Amino acid sequence: MAGSAAAAQLSPHRRVALIEMEDTPGYHSTGRSAAIWVQNYGPHDVRELSRLSRAFFQAPPEGFSEVPLMLHRPVLFPAHAGQMEEMEALLADGIGLRQITAEQASALVPALRPGYVAAAALEDDAFDMDVAAIHQGFLRMLRANGGTLALRSRAGRIERVGDGWRVETSGGAVFRAPVVINAAGAWGDEVAAHASVTPLGLQPKRRTAAIVNPEPWDAEHWPMTIDVAHTWYARPEARTRLLVSPADETPMDPQDIQPGELDIALGIDRMQQALDITVKRVEHAWAGLRTFTRDGSLAIGWDARAEGFFWAVGQGGYGIQTSPAAGRLVTDLVLGQDPGEAGGILAQVAPGRFG
Repeated sequence: MAGSAAAAQLSPHRRVALIEMEDTPGYHSTGRSAAIWVQNYGPHDVRELSRLSRAFFQAPPEGFSEVPLMLHRPVLFPAHAGQMEEMEALLADGIGLRQITAEQASALVPALRPGYVAAAALEDDAFDMDVAAIHQGFLRMLRANGGTLALRSRAGRIERVGDGWRVETSGGAVFRAPVVINAAGAWGDEVAAHASVTPLGLQPKRRTAAIVNPEPWDAEHWPMTIDVAHTWYARPEARTRLLVSPADETPMDPQDIQPGELDIALGIDRMQQALDITVKRVEHAWAGLRTFTRDGSLAIGWDARAEGFFWAVGQGGYGIQTSPAAGRLVTDLVLGQDPGEAGGILAQVAPGRFG
């Protein structure tokens, strides 16, 4: 998503090639995301980019998508008696949150166990995002503007030649350009190493999810439910099912990641402590990599030493909901334009902050 959003928004201004190592774009993190737009999620830079992306999701450019990109879905944050400090911190730091009673929480999610909720907060103004439609919309923009999508083209040798870059790919194609944008997600440091650029110290982390049947409950219109301490979450899926995750962040090397049985069981166990749902079987499970910088903020900007090398990495679990504004920020910085409101986070996301 990071590469597609940046490539799409750069393509009206420059010739752009989007180099993808897989058979299909978005195979890894983007294709495995259970995305919901939540304002109260992530550090300050993420919240700003999420806020600035909202208008795009509400009213995308003409021809971007044939289906709506968003569907209203409130987010419920329940807390048990041992999590009152976390609830106080959430309410103190949150935007657009309101505290609700245990009875109101149970009216929203009837499966909540009696006596579990000691306090609860609700973010009314959140929504599900159609990840596939958003991603395909950006790719459609790229193609419409004459951009190139090079699939099955893993970047190999990347070298500075004269006043530009030369990129050799596994598909046999060679690309030359004055600017290389590293939007390789979990492989970001690997791409930098191929270019003889000092890595940022990115850390991919596994996130696991499973689909279960919540019967006899009808969960279609439930809010997304996120434990106030972020130890699990559950979200309605495909109208009659429930997506459950232990909100795991297990450090991993870049790879085609698979779910771990222990994480699946842990997510279900944590969910069942709060929700009276009997899980007879796991219908489907998967995992994705969410890649973080050392301080948790994104890295968007020019490399401090390598001329023409631009970073757009460290999206963590926020890459979908920040994609329009993050892609716009990449475009503005590459073109040397004023980034507008996003200019307030430049120091926080500058790759040079890591030395």
